[in-house]
Amino acid sequence: MPAVTVENPLSLPRVAAPADARPRAVLAVSTAPSGFEGEGFPVRRAFAGIDYKYLDPFIMMDQMGEVEYAPGEPKGTPWHPHRGFETVTYLIDGSFIHRDSHGGGGVINDGDTQWMTAGSGLLHIEAPPEELVMTGGLFHGLQLWVNLPKKDKMMAPRYQDIGGGQVKLLTSADGGALLRLIAGDIDGHQGPGITHTPITMMHVSVNPGAEVTIPWRSDFNALAYGLAGRGTAGPVGRPFRMGQSVVFGPGGDSLTIRADATQESRSPNLEVVLLGGKPIREPMMHYGPFVMNTHAELAQAFEDFQAGRLGTVPADGH
Repeated sequence: MPAVTVENPLSLPRVAAPADARPRAVLAVSTAPSGFEGEGFPVRRAFAGIDYKYLDPFIMMDQMGEVEYAPGEPKGTPWHPHRGFETVTYLIDGSFIHRDSHGGGGVINDGDTQWMTAGSGLLHIEAPPEELVMTGGLFHGLQLWVNLPKKDKMMAPRYQDIGGGQVKLLTSADGGALLRLIAGDIDGHQGPGITHTPITMMHVSVNPGAEVTIPWRSDFNALAYGLAGRGTAGPVGRPFRMGQSVVFGPGGDSLTIRADATQESRSPNLEVVLLGGKPIREPMMHYGPFVMNTHAELAQAFEDFQAGRLGTVPADGH
């Protein structure tokens, strides 16, 4: 970890918060419970137990793996429906095949992101490629669900394939952190992800003992999730580690993350996903693969799925 990197971060554009930026304090740190998804691949439920008012417009996020599969072990998810939101799959290590009933999809590999806008509805499958099933190997990634505002929930589905080489690479003021901007704007730099709901998403690697302070939109919420390693967050240094989520409070326009001077042997750096978005502040009803505004709309989504109106599995079934 990770796949997308550079030999010399000092060659990258540098990002720093203004000297008079107001730091965001940490409200809470929570530990993600473990579970299984799809055909049985292990996940950590990053946002479990966090009040939705701190997550909006995000709905949930799963850390998939990190797991070293033996031959024959890799698993995925069977065909299933979605409506009313977007799924963002960021693959750090490994390979995954995505297909949907509207013809979108493809293979994503180390450092790639698949951004699927379900909108009015589709069927979707995620599976490891045959060669990975045969040989086994390392698999590690994230899947984030981003809500859509009511006006966009029934839009036509859309698929974005964001290769690792498209991610905007940045560094901190002293070069001690590498920032991979997947979506949103940071200090005038734009990530490649096209979003209906204004958000920022980035993967940050912080060298042992280094600190990074990033400018942050004051109208966005702010969350951090530890992918690997350990460090602190916020102006007073609240400890967090792999598998823990940090909820930042409102009222500031910068975020600070610092890596502990000593890291665990399997990860030389503190690896963090930073997320923020402009809250939609609409009623959100979530049940299974559907995210709508009312119970009646959820019931309609189930009815449309059962009637085949969300699409059909392609003839080859793959």
